[in-house]
Amino acid sequence: MTNKEKYRRAFGVLHASDDFLTEAKAMKTRKFTVRKAVILCAAAVLILGMATVGYAENVGGIRRTIQLWIRGDQTDAVMDIENGNYTLSYEDAQGRHELGGGGVAIDNFGNERPLTDEELLEEINSNVDVEYKDDGTVWVYYQDQAMEITDLFDENNICYVQIKAGTGTLYVTVKYGGSFSYSSDGYVQPESFSD
Repeated sequence: MTNKEKYRRAFGVLHASDDFLTEAKAMKTRKFTVRKAVILCAAAVLILGMATVGYAENVGGIRRTIQLWIRGDQTDAVMDIENGNYTLSYEDAQGRHELGGGGVAIDNFGNERPLTDEELLEEINSNVDVEYKDDGTVWVYYQDQAMEITDLFDENNICYVQIKAGTGTLYVTVKYGGSFSYSSDGYVQPESFSD
């Protein structure tokens, strides 16, 4: 006897009940009503409308809420990213602020591409900032570190400062009232960057 014959012999005596057959036939004959069609269309329009509003609010870019270091304090900010450029919006004790930036990466063949979201976030979180306060003091900020450098300027109004950055060191060069530069390789000489 084959497996097929054994199967028929074992299950051939089973029969579906009349209630089950009636329910199966009723399910088969159910029709798609106008009311169901209207509800389905309304749901589709609602979903499409919400997606359109979300896209229009952000003009197609990526918007995310992030935490970043601003002047030594961890701050919540809204970051809009589009084509390698970003805009940050945040609030602090002085009010609402916006700043932006962006960049490109160049591969070994000279091809440019916009920075990815992760590269932009890494760049923002690794920035050094210099602030000239109303009381005449000058401060350098890096992530959760804040250092007053007012008295560290030499006779040429140049200040050289080292900042601990994870396992390495950042070397910061500041021209008083002008620009600043930083590197993990060593101090950048003030003649090599603009005022």
